[in-house]
Amino acid sequence: MIIIGIIAGWIAEKLTRSDHGLLTNLLVGIVGALLGGWLADRMDIEFGGFWGVLVVAAVGATILLAILKAVRR
Repeated sequence: MIIIGIIAGWIAEKLTRSDHGLLTNLLVGIVGALLGGWLADRMDIEFGGFWGVLVVAAVGATILLAILKAVRR
């Protein structure tokens, strides 16, 4: 799960054109995975396996970074 968190955080970092370190990517990926999982559950979206979890985590992490960027402005 840590590897998925790091990858998801890195993907979100690239999509939002942010610049963070490994630890921040990990934290964003983990929180993003929770957010993405919660959103997928609310919208009745099924996901499974490595790739499904990675996509949901990356989407959640991207949403999280977009929200954080909007709040900082």
